[in-house]
Amino acid sequence: MNKTKKAIFHSAIKIFSKSGYNGATMDDIAFNAGVAKGTLYYHFRSKEEIFKYIIKEGTSIIIERMECIAKNEHDALSKLKALCKIQLSLVYENRDFFKVIMSQLWGQELRQLELRHTIKGYINYIEKYLRQAIDEGSIKNGEVSFMAYTIFGTICSATVYELINEDDRDIHEVNDNLVGYILSGIKK
Repeated sequence: MNKTKKAIFHSAIKIFSKSGYNGATMDDIAFNAGVAKGTLYYHFRSKEEIFKYIIKEGTSIIIERMECIAKNEHDALSKLKALCKIQLSLVYENRDFFKVIMSQLWGQELRQLELRHTIKGYINYIEKYLRQAIDEGSIKNGEVSFMAYTIFGTICSATVYELINEDDRDIHEVNDNLVGYILSGIKK
């Protein structure tokens, strides 16, 4: 990503997060990025194209980081724990990006349908590690797709908790609690 696109990327996330998709304007994105409106239109034809770009790039960044960390883990259960920690830390580091994602998951607009498709791709990524953990005997056999959505949803719930409460809790403590609840449940 070149310098200009990077500035637009970060600006668009901030503006979409602050104003919502409908309230965001190309003028606001260009101004916040410190680029001329013509420069913005040189790179992107529309607000929807910018939205699709930030989702695609943001998701790619997350997956790259997860793959980098996961390859250092030896078994699938450790990879799942690392995946949870990475996703949670990325949520903490990129709150605005996740606010944009969460705000646009519902609806029938093309961008919302494409976002759900992107999220499904990410869920498939989680499923891969779940299948490996089942094959290794680290976790019980079950409906892998539902398990993956549960992990994703639980981490998103932790995000909502953090956004509402704005706790200064240690991310390692939050992750340990989260992974414990996911893997062991809340049953006494």
